[in-house]
Amino acid sequence: MGLVGAEVRIPLGQPWREGKRPYGRSALSTTAACLKGFYLRQASLGVNGEFGGQLGRTRLPTRADRRRSFRGHAKTVVPVNPLAPRGPHRRHPKMLPEGARDRLLGEVRTARDRLVVTWLADGGLRIGELCGLHLVDLHLREDAGCGQCLSPHVHVCHRPGNPNRAQAKTKHPWREEDGTMTGGLIKRVSPAMVHTYFDYVTCEYPRGASGHGMLLIQHHGRGRGQPWAPVAARRMLARAGRRAGLGPVKPHAFRHSFASAVLDAANGNLVIARDAGGWASTSVVDEIYAHVDAHDPAFDAALRAVWGVQ
Repeated sequence: MGLVGAEVRIPLGQPWREGKRPYGRSALSTTAACLKGFYLRQASLGVNGEFGGQLGRTRLPTRADRRRSFRGHAKTVVPVNPLAPRGPHRRHPKMLPEGARDRLLGEVRTARDRLVVTWLADGGLRIGELCGLHLVDLHLREDAGCGQCLSPHVHVCHRPGNPNRAQAKTKHPWREEDGTMTGGLIKRVSPAMVHTYFDYVTCEYPRGASGHGMLLIQHHGRGRGQPWAPVAARRMLARAGRRAGLGPVKPHAFRHSFASAVLDAANGNLVIARDAGGWASTSVVDEIYAHVDAHDPAFDAALRAVWGVQ
């Protein structure tokens, strides 16, 4: 276990996977499970039974263990693997590296691309949600006409017929009446998001962009002025990540980092994190407590802490 996962030089001088990175935590956990099964099988055959007995440890189940179990209420103990790696778990192994946002903003080359990085980082949007936004969905001033949120916000609407095939995952009902959007998934907008929007619209957004009314458009090629597809946004972020020395950056990494940042700022309040990112409830507890008020001081303070706004 030390040889396959160590960053340091062990007895053989280097990890056995020469030229490759050591195993990560997930791979080490899987390897440990295989090793435990092998040694328990050997113990059942009479080989090194004492060591097999040492592997048969248990612990009390956590809440996560109970939720994963079909009959979690009846489970009193769960097995422990002494061979598995120890230490704190990351909330998600695919979060952005520290300082990735600023490094990406230093590498992207257009106002549209700066908008993409900022909106993914501050809004926790999925790439399909971002590329599927229409201009009418944006209510970037206080006391907007929809009357559904006093602060600047956007309405994320599921539209299967978008010309760039971008779709929001959530399917909340929505309606456009007299140029005012209501319904959909309402997501708060940071001051930085508003700033990058106006920078993009005043500097790069073409006038009369084919009448499609979508937010993100292509700048070059035969599709100039047409809606920008999610695959193009993914490629842009991958190129910017390589230039910044981060490797290919995936859009969903912003969402994982946003969730982690909101949880930290909200002191672990899952309801605030769920509503800030627009996640569906996955537990009975969340359903009982329902949705947090978008104007709740704790909700507002958590988002402002993530955005870096006083």
